[in-house]
Formats: sequence, C-alpha cells, structure tokens
Amino acid sequence: MGKSVSDGRTVVERRSERELVVTRSFNAPVRLVYDAWTKPELFKQWWAPKSSGVPLLSCEMDARTGGGYSVTFGHDADNSMTFFGKYLEVSPLSRLVWTNDESENGSVTTVTFEERDGKTLLVLSELYPSKEACDESCAGMEGAMPEQFGQLDELLVTLGASA
Repeated sequence: MGKSVSDGRTVVERRSERELVVTRSFNAPVRLVYDAWTKPELFKQWWAPKSSGVPLLSCEMDARTGGGYSVTFGHDADNSMTFFGKYLEVSPLSRLVWTNDESENGSVTTVTFEERDGKTLLVLSELYPSKEACDESCAGMEGAMPEQFGQLDELLVTLGASA
C-alpha cells in the first residue's frame, strides 16, 4: 500500500489509508533511545525540526499508563500551538502508546523499541480516524520525521559519549 519515502536511514511509509509508519535504526542502546522519548529535558532537544525555525517552548510528560503530556511550539505565548494527550500504554524500554487530543482528527501513536546488537530498531506508527485525517497530517510528517530522527541521532551520540 501507499508510497514509501526514505533518506537512507529513516523510512516513512503509508501502510494503509489511515496509517503512517516510520522506521529507523539508531546506533544506541534502547535505554538511551527510550529516555530521549520519555524525559522532557531530552525530548526538547530533538523533537522540533530545526528547519522549521519554530522552537519547542515547553514540554511536560508523565510517561506512565494513564499519564498525560503537553508539548508547546512557538516563539511566545501569543504565537504558539500545543499538542497534548494521554499515555494509553507505557511498557518501559519496549513500547509507548499515546493519544493526540488536540483535534478530533488526532491519531493514536505507537512507538516500539527493539534492541539488536547494541542498536535500537524504532518503529513509530500513527493511526488516524479517517483517510482524510491521515492525508492532512501525514504529508507534513513525511518531511519532518527524517529531520527529527537525524536530530535524535545527534543527541544520542552526545548521550552515549557522556554515559
């Protein structure tokens, strides 16, 4: 189904009318990759694509089943956008599932982490309520995810060096 976009490291693929899947292998152990997704002070360093020029203003995460998160992008409080939702499942070092509740067309995101010979295979899946919702959001993600994951790669190198 659908098209696949790759920058050589990150593969972004439409698996169905409602699902986008992003796959990437990181040269770091699961513990570091998982921390980068669940610790706000680390998440803030890589999530906002630098090319967008829109910084991440705030990031709050209660990464446990039933906990919530809130991520705000923008230059100031008057020109900002907040993404928020709840964690449906948190299985440390293996799986995160959360809702994206900022709109009625929000997706459910699942991220899995699998360690292979000291590297981490990460698979991110976005499941949308409709084809239209996926069409609207997925185009932006196809461009942003490879850049974001490249930024995560850079952060993991730093974390690995300081570990």
